[in-house]
Amino acid sequence: MFIIFGTKGYLYQLAILTLVCGQCGNPAAHTLRKRVTKFTLFFVPLIPISTKYQTQCTFCGAEQKVSAEQAERLQEQSAGAHGGQSYGQPQQQPYQS
Repeated sequence: MFIIFGTKGYLYQLAILTLVCGQCGNPAAHTLRKRVTKFTLFFVPLIPISTKYQTQCTFCGAEQKVSAEQAERLQEQSAGAHGGQSYGQPQQQPYQS
């Protein structure tokens, strides 16, 4: 009997923000991304092992790690600036009869 296990990574784009880049110093669009690594058993993703957040400058490509709290604040800032429009996975709508 064989047991097949491993990990698989998922990358979600949460928002696009205009920030001043710490690397190049230009005010440019930055993508806020969430990277989730999940434990898989027989190629089925089961348990999230790690979750990391990062921003990437679209001008120079520099990446910067951010904490979950910072990512949440940036995402709220983006939703407020774009009239509630968010990026990434769609939100589930409540059932209406």
